[in-house]
Amino acid sequence: MSRKNPTRPINPILPATTFAGRELLCIRGERRVFADLSFDLEPGDALVLLGRNGSGKSSLLRVMAGLLRPAAGVLLRDGKPVADDPEAHGGAARHVGHMDAVKPVLTVAENLTFWANLYGGSSEGVMIALERVGLGHLATLPGKMLSAGQKRRVNLARLLVAPAPLWLLDEPTTALDKTAVAVVESMIAQHRANGGIVVFSTHVDLAVDARPLVLDDHIPANREPLP
Repeated sequence: MSRKNPTRPINPILPATTFAGRELLCIRGERRVFADLSFDLEPGDALVLLGRNGSGKSSLLRVMAGLLRPAAGVLLRDGKPVADDPEAHGGAARHVGHMDAVKPVLTVAENLTFWANLYGGSSEGVMIALERVGLGHLATLPGKMLSAGQKRRVNLARLLVAPAPLWLLDEPTTALDKTAVAVVESMIAQHRANGGIVVFSTHVDLAVDARPLVLDDHIPANREPLP
């Protein structure tokens, strides 16, 4: 996986947003997951989270999304603390986690339309998004009939129908074949070219130019890493 930074977009389509973390500490239960973690991201940047299982990659993505509160430190968007306006941050971020939240009784198109309406996107873009992820022919199929890879693609299509500057992707290529992985790479490239920021974890060698953040380097001294 290449580590060089891409050229900054000249005329980003998305609002120019910076995103940073300062001295973050995450505690789950009574367990210190990571500590003293900082990062700085500008429009067009990508950050790949690396580390063994249990090093805190998913927890960090949830902290970045505002789904978990850091026990210490601060998140900054455009230089202002995210905690000052968490609702605005929620509107500027899209988190794709391990769970594929596809409602089984709704069709593929209805699932995506629901998401678009929820986040202020346009339902007119639903079919365009489904075609982009290779699911246009399944628009009327109930969610319960989808395979694991198809459900993952529906959730990735959510990124397209409700645009936001910050993408937080937790192993986005899980259950995807090579063709679908190439689509994810293309989506990330286009998002960055439009001025977006992407933070992702992966166990697949994606063709994405991204700076690495190694979570193993931020395991607290009093906690042994998981084997």
